[in-house]
Amino acid sequence: MTSQRDHEPADHVAAEVLGRLAPLALPSPAPLVLRGRRFDASRPAVMAIVNRTPDSFFSGNRLADLDTAKRALEDALEAGADIIDIGGVRAGQEGDAVGPIEEIRRVVPFLEWARGVHPGIIVSLDTWRSEVAREAGAAGVDLVNDTWAAADPDLVRVAADLGAGYVVSHTGGLPPRTDPVDVSYGGDPLDVVRDVITTLARGARVAELSGIPRERILVDPTLDFGKTTANSLEVLRHTAELVALGYPVLQAVSRKDFVGETLDLPAEERLEGSLAATAVAAWLGATVFRAHDVRATRRVLDMVASVRGERAPLLALRGVRRPSGENPG
Repeated sequence: MTSQRDHEPADHVAAEVLGRLAPLALPSPAPLVLRGRRFDASRPAVMAIVNRTPDSFFSGNRLADLDTAKRALEDALEAGADIIDIGGVRAGQEGDAVGPIEEIRRVVPFLEWARGVHPGIIVSLDTWRSEVAREAGAAGVDLVNDTWAAADPDLVRVAADLGAGYVVSHTGGLPPRTDPVDVSYGGDPLDVVRDVITTLARGARVAELSGIPRERILVDPTLDFGKTTANSLEVLRHTAELVALGYPVLQAVSRKDFVGETLDLPAEERLEGSLAATAVAAWLGATVFRAHDVRATRRVLDMVASVRGERAPLLALRGVRRPSGENPG
């Protein structure tokens, strides 16, 4: 079956396309600034995950043993991590209950070691408890990653008192360590996007009013949390609308269930799907990416930044005239 265009002269079709040609209008993300370092579209940040837990959903990140956790941090830095996100409690409802005293025991000594050995690193604390953040603050926390949407309303104020940044999240109203069941945001697939945008905008405003500067406030749609796989995919493809809120966007897609269900793969086989989702979110303007696979994520983000025109290639030799006798390599 042919269309009328199939019979048009090629030059006429090309002229029509050229007439519409214009510079790409890509989302322009707000920068994140922590410890004097700036992250934006030219240099998105990789947030490496160091879970001091024996029961992380991904077996490659079960780092309850202190020496193993130390090696994981060193490896992450060597692979190009910009931020180290340290947590002591599994996010989902599986696994043992962990009280604040045990959470402090898991994260604070490790954080103190990390700061002592690498004083210049950017450290994020993954907790929803204000008492844990207070105890960890003395070691120097640069970012409080509140993955449970202000379940503890004092946490944002503690982050402000510490001079730290703050992650605003969206969980659909679920309390900590609750897996989603019978999730519905309404009949329109965009209802979940509307809920995420409204919740994140309100949370970011609370953080500002608590004294945290805009450049230290991240908004995180928190895919999988309080969401079906269809919900997470819908929110991911609307990353540009989250960027439009005017705060740097954190996307945590690494090996998550929405990737696994989309491809019908276990956590250990979700790398390619995670990287594909990472590339899409980076193209749409997300600034920070929480990741298990640091080196692969770093390379994907650098490549996307160059395709967007925000980052120069490290080499630009192909097709360039060289002095006579120079080996082209």
